[in-house]
Amino acid sequence: MATRNPLSRDRVLAAAVALVDRDGLPALTMRRLAADLGVEAMSLYYHLPAKKALLDGVVETVLSEIRALPADGGDWRRHLREQFLLARRVMLRHPWAPGLIASSTSVPPTVYAYYDGIVGTLVAAGFSYHLAHRALHAFGSMPLGFAQEIFSPAAAGGDFEPEAAEAELAAMAEAMPHITAMVASEIHDAGEATLGWCDSQTEFEFTLDLLLNGLEQLRVAV
Repeated sequence: MATRNPLSRDRVLAAAVALVDRDGLPALTMRRLAADLGVEAMSLYYHLPAKKALLDGVVETVLSEIRALPADGGDWRRHLREQFLLARRVMLRHPWAPGLIASSTSVPPTVYAYYDGIVGTLVAAGFSYHLAHRALHAFGSMPLGFAQEIFSPAAAGGDFEPEAAEAELAAMAEAMPHITAMVASEIHDAGEATLGWCDSQTEFEFTLDLLLNGLEQLRVAV
């Protein structure tokens, strides 16, 4: 069936993100994407010549949803906190995205501009570039709305589902008593927003506040 709207890279990528949101990342193939768009699969290769280009474009499309908040001249901690939590809401709309972003080998130019704004916020608040650089290292992936996993069962060939992951760790309780006890005490409530096995909203905000308050102490001390 012919499409009425002209095919473009942006339209293809928007459809790809919608497909993954609906059916999961493994469902993203040129054939499935072409079917959603009502075109032949070969026509997609003009805009995205390979699967890597498609995945890179999907990452770029999701990250483009993270808009930089305008500087308001207020407290830098409040500004960055709101910025990072805004990014997290984007990731919660696309919970598959953190894993894809973490495995991506390229960085969209818009991300550099986004981080440039973060450094600008820090410098305007009185940070040296040296301390701002260390702050970026401390933040890690948090400006993009997610925290990298401490432990990831899937990375070791295990299961990301909480019940299955818990069962796997329980089987190793004798060998790792402290890790097992920690996991048992930290099982997330079913209704809590998560982006991974140990990246809950509560943990994200706790870590973010800890970093922001610690950096403020360093800024004042310098």
